[in-house]
Amino acid sequence: MSTGLYGVYGGRFVPETLIPALDELEAGWQEALRDPSFRAELDALGSSYAGRPTPLTLAERFAPGKRLYLKREDLLHTGAHKLNNALGQAVLARRLGKKRIVAETGAGQHGVAAATVCARFGLECVVYMGEEDMRRQRPNVERMGLLGAEVRPVEFGTRTLKEATSEAIRDWITNVETTHYLIGSCVGPHPYPEIVRELQAVIGHEARAQMLEAEERLPEAVVACVGGGSNAIGIFAGFLDDADVRLIGVEAAGAASLGTGRTGVLHGARSSLLADEDGQILDAHSISAGLDYPGVGPEHAFLRDSGRAAYVAATDDEALAAFRRLAGTEGIIPALEPAHALARAADLDAELVLVCLSGRGDKDLAEVLAQRAQ
Repeated sequence: MSTGLYGVYGGRFVPETLIPALDELEAGWQEALRDPSFRAELDALGSSYAGRPTPLTLAERFAPGKRLYLKREDLLHTGAHKLNNALGQAVLARRLGKKRIVAETGAGQHGVAAATVCARFGLECVVYMGEEDMRRQRPNVERMGLLGAEVRPVEFGTRTLKEATSEAIRDWITNVETTHYLIGSCVGPHPYPEIVRELQAVIGHEARAQMLEAEERLPEAVVACVGGGSNAIGIFAGFLDDADVRLIGVEAAGAASLGTGRTGVLHGARSSLLADEDGQILDAHSISAGLDYPGVGPEHAFLRDSGRAAYVAATDDEALAAFRRLAGTEGIIPALEPAHALARAADLDAELVLVCLSGRGDKDLAEVLAQRAQ
């Protein structure tokens, strides 16, 4: 079994009461990986339910002088890459005999994906979401309710993703015998970062084959937004062994845990965090609820330290400009999260670029229009 370590990052920093549940999850995960029927079921669900493979789109007007391709995870069922992970973990939870799912969500897309798979498989679903994110992402709150999930507001702290994650973990500790925690990103204690990475790697494997078919060569750079980091680690997975392909993660400037953070422990794993000298977690800020998180997946911290991936930042204003520009030049409305990646891809010193368009922008229209009115 894996050690769950990426250099000095990862591991398990959890209450003793959760160790048996994590051991059970890891054993079930390893068994599923050895069982061809697990992959066959996921592949069938991907093609018949989720809409895989998602296409590549050449953005012909967004960045003049570049051949900029978009990996269209916004076209996946539910409108974002989150469904890849939610489907896989739901199948895994059923194999473990769990009847109840708890999840956290920031932008709401993971919450929608969790609610969707629970409706599909007849599982009880409770989603924790910060009050501020519920305000910013009202359409997704309504979708979760329609899908049968109970959305529990989190009313303390910054009332965003960090607090929602903490509450989901508390629920899981209390109900560990019957409940699976369907974590939404490549964060948390081992084996979660590994599970989420492998379930999202379909993005990168598809994109690599599609780029070779479209251009007969690999991109010079692969760019993805990074909050917790699941869409980025998923698309990076297809290109990690291609040394000539630059991997570039784009954080929100106000939540740049890789760019300005320090090593610490958050939500069960050691990674790079926004924290003060005493290790106290600092507040993160981003106009995009999905990037508004003070930590990041441990594999990203390892990729940064090893030099295999570079991590840069984009401001709220830059993301808003890229959001509007893609809509106006390509007829595609992106989520605010991948708009950060688009902002940096546009000024990148590279001619052939691949961007993970991790989600669509329906959920962000009210926030964007409100910014324009200010």
